[in-house]
Amino acid sequence: MSKKQQLNKILKELKAQAPLVHNITNYVVMNTTANALLAIGASPVMAHAIEEVEEITSISSALVINMGTLSPKWVGAMELAIKKANQLNIPVVFDPVGVGASSYRTETALSIIEKYKPSVIRGNASEILALTQLSNKTKGVDSTISSENALNAAQELSKKLNSTIVISGAVDYIITGNLIDKVTKGKPIMAKVTGMGCTATSIIGSCIAVNQNYHVASYMAMELMGKAGNMAEKISKGTGSFQVNFLDALYQIANKE
Repeated sequence: MSKKQQLNKILKELKAQAPLVHNITNYVVMNTTANALLAIGASPVMAHAIEEVEEITSISSALVINMGTLSPKWVGAMELAIKKANQLNIPVVFDPVGVGASSYRTETALSIIEKYKPSVIRGNASEILALTQLSNKTKGVDSTISSENALNAAQELSKKLNSTIVISGAVDYIITGNLIDKVTKGKPIMAKVTGMGCTATSIIGSCIAVNQNYHVASYMAMELMGKAGNMAEKISKGTGSFQVNFLDALYQIANKE
C-alpha cells in the first residue's frame, strides 16, 4: 500500500469512527488542537479535573498527555488518566513539552514514561535527548538541536519503553526500535507558530485511535501535518494567516482525499 493510500485509509477511518480523543493539554493550545482534530474528523475532549479524567478516559479511543502548562493538580490528573488508559488498553501519546528546562518538568516527564510507558512519545530533538538524560538543559519548547542528532537517543528510548518515538523538526523522524522513517515536508514558518508541535501530538492521538500500528499511524500523522503545512505556507502572508490556512488545509485534505 502506498503512502497516499495509507493516509487515505486513516482519514476514511477518522471520518467513519469520529474517535473521541481525550486531551490533557496546555492552556496555550487547547483551541488550536481541538479545531485541528475536528477538521480531520476526530472528536476532541479537553478534560483536566481529577474528579472526571478517569471516566472521560474510559470512554475515549486515545489519550493525549501534554505537559506544556504544568501544575501539581494537572500532573495528578495526567497520572490518573494514563493509568486508566493502560488498564483499558487505550493508546497514549505523550508530549514532554520543555522537558529539561526545569527539574520539575524533567522529574514529571521521567516519572510518566518510566511508570506508564506511553504508546507514542513526540517531542523535538532537545526534548527527546533530555528524556534519555543525554542533555542537561534545553531552551524550552524550542529545539536548539537538529532532529538527526537525537536519532540514537530516540532508538534507545524506543527500545527501553517499547514505544514509538517521533522527533519533530525541519525533518520529522518516526522511530520504533530499529525501524526509522522520516517526513521531509517541514517549513520554517511552522516553527514560528505556537502550538504546531502540540497539534502534531494530538493528530498522532487521533491516528493511533483508528490504527493499531502505532509506527504507521504516527508516520501518517506527520505526513498530514507536512502536507497541510505546505499547502498553508504557499498562500500565507505571515504567521497569523498561516494558522487559519493550516486549519483550512487540514479540513481540505481530510474531506477531499
